[in-house]
Amino acid sequence: MAAATSVLALLLAACGGGDGSSAGGGDKQLTFVSWGGGYQETQESLIVKPWGEKNGVRTLSDGPTDYAKLKAQVDSGNTQWDVITLEPFWAISQCGTMLEKIKDKVDTSKLPAEAVTDCGIPFDILSYVLVYDSSKFGGNPPTSWADFFDTAKYPGKRGVWNYAPGGALEAALLADGVALDDLYPLDTARALKKLDAIRGDVAFYDTGAQQVQQLQSQEVVMSIAWSGRALDAVRAGATYEPVWKDNLMLVDSLAIVKGSKNIDQGVSLINEMTSAAGQKAFVEKYTYGVVNTDAKPELDETARKFSPTENGQGEQGRYMDQQWWADNFDKVSADWTKWASG
Repeated sequence: MAAATSVLALLLAACGGGDGSSAGGGDKQLTFVSWGGGYQETQESLIVKPWGEKNGVRTLSDGPTDYAKLKAQVDSGNTQWDVITLEPFWAISQCGTMLEKIKDKVDTSKLPAEAVTDCGIPFDILSYVLVYDSSKFGGNPPTSWADFFDTAKYPGKRGVWNYAPGGALEAALLADGVALDDLYPLDTARALKKLDAIRGDVAFYDTGAQQVQQLQSQEVVMSIAWSGRALDAVRAGATYEPVWKDNLMLVDSLAIVKGSKNIDQGVSLINEMTSAAGQKAFVEKYTYGVVNTDAKPELDETARKFSPTENGQGEQGRYMDQQWWADNFDKVSADWTKWASG
């Protein structure tokens, strides 16, 4: 998503990035790229580096994920990156041009079929979920997206990611009476009109760190939160509870950059990262949802409360339509930017 690169670069830079570090040995090597920060450190320390040592592959680290840099490598015919973590709609829109087709090479038998695409393999599940400050609304808590938009009953600021695919458009339509199964194609004009009703009560965040800070400081009484970041805030003492009804699920995807010289090693690493053992290890350390149905992570009570796989699936939520976002990202992003800056 070329148009979103600057937004994501800002978002991900706040988390830190790869430092070119390496592990493993032998003549084979592979460069792994991800979102940076603790997320990438957990991926590398628990899965990527042990895989490299076991298979005699020298693993290099870079990041954060940057679509402009990826495109520059492919366009120049000098691909340096191999396996990359990215957004699923980008894996769809750039399949075969910026990314290798790997679906038939990877073991996807234990993965959610709706999240597997020709060029993108799901690694974890996260959700955009409504969270509310229980110290303010504990006696009469909100229970739906309609309550998120009810500023008379629940006064206070609302946290919203300033990014078109960040869940706000879907939440607005759900609050306006659209059924979960009927969300797509999104009626963006209707969604933005609904969002107009709370525009004065919106507190935008641009990064995950800003989102956590909003919750910790109680700047917002509710937020359209990333499930993992809300958990981070609660572990740090924030008093927020999740509402899983009509949560919006998505995955982080793993892909192989077009022109990679290490496709076989990349497929092997992706198989390791999506294995039951790899999933269990990662989610016990960094609580998102597992994608492998055989993975059974041991989570404490707080982690279970914010786990998409424990709470968000079935009738409680749905996967966001990544094909729709792949097809409509540029136009909807322009509409969103005009609304958010107005």
